[in-house]
Amino acid sequence: MNKKAFWLAVAAYLLPTFPLGYAWHLVTFAEQYHRLALYRAEVIIPLGLLSMAVQALFFAWVYPRLFSTRRCDWKSGALRFGGIFAVLAWSFTTLPVAAKYQMSSVGDFLMLETAFTALQFIVVSPLIALAHRDR
Repeated sequence: MNKKAFWLAVAAYLLPTFPLGYAWHLVTFAEQYHRLALYRAEVIIPLGLLSMAVQALFFAWVYPRLFSTRRCDWKSGALRFGGIFAVLAWSFTTLPVAAKYQMSSVGDFLMLETAFTALQFIVVSPLIALAHRDR
């Protein structure tokens, strides 16, 4: 594996995901999440960042094992990666929380988190594919 591509892919996931997640959950839609009544009074940001770092390391490692790194294939790789891993991430994060936690509106939560997951992977999928693209 190309170490430079690996670390670029880690950055391609982590650098946009943290500010996007922070802005989405704690600024832009903070009032909607507050109305859902599922957040603790003080969120533990380092745990969220750790979760994103684990995801970034995994996605950077798995991308070249599942998708072509040929320069001409980066767009199709990005689409396939985004399609597969956005659905997987959504199934790991959004659905179980909706199923297990009390909240004022499961529908609103599903809408917010589905939109966030879609936006997140629209942003990071091409960046990860470009990071792994053969030079």
